[in-house]
Amino acid sequence: MSMGFYVSPEQQMKDKADFARKGISRGRPLVVLEYAGGIVFVAENPSSHLHKIAEIYDRIAFAAVGKFSELENLRVAGVRLADIRGYAYGREDVTSRAIANFYSQNLGQIFIQEPKPYEIELCVAEVGTEGAANALYHVLYDGTVVDRKGFLAMGGQSDELNAELQRSYSEGLDLGGATDLAVRTLRAATPSGDSTARLEVAVLERGRPRRSFRRLSQEEVTARTGTGARAGAANGAGPETGAGAAKGST
Repeated sequence: MSMGFYVSPEQQMKDKADFARKGISRGRPLVVLEYAGGIVFVAENPSSHLHKIAEIYDRIAFAAVGKFSELENLRVAGVRLADIRGYAYGREDVTSRAIANFYSQNLGQIFIQEPKPYEIELCVAEVGTEGAANALYHVLYDGTVVDRKGFLAMGGQSDELNAELQRSYSEGLDLGGATDLAVRTLRAATPSGDSTARLEVAVLERGRPRRSFRRLSQEEVTARTGTGARAGAANGAGPETGAGAAKGST
């Protein structure tokens, strides 16, 4: 009877973490910023149909980088959880913290029990109302949750992007200023200096009644930033349903 090679648990976890980080680093980056009127999401995304940013519920949105099929599974599961809680209890009982914990538990279980971990990391964001603070939860491939304030960058070159945002970000930016900062940060991290890559841009707006999620058209992004960036014009502006919303991409 032959015996397999012994691999220590520590080495198994290290190998899985290296594998997941390598897959995530190949993904195009994404930036999330708080501004005076809400939260803006800006991502490099060559597809006009496979979205990285999506509505989860009334005032909650989801943004992710990594393998599309895996992030899409989690997005759909998050929408279902929110719909069930909202139907069973009340719309005000659906919170970003509960959804982030749900993602954390699932990713942690997959990381430990499955031979291959998910190659994704994601952000669950909720815009505050009536003076309440916004919430930004950064969930990593192994289920670790980090409560972030102000800004967050994920995907390829995330360390450099977060360092640049740390230097340039300030509280109280308007939507144009926040979008412009996110676009400039993403462009600066592009190795080839390409300034024409398609951008996917969406916001959670504090002042909108009930459903806060809205996608920005190409014209609106260009007008607000003056960069001439190619944005998600194919989807137009305005809210969309959570269940049929974004599908994400790598």
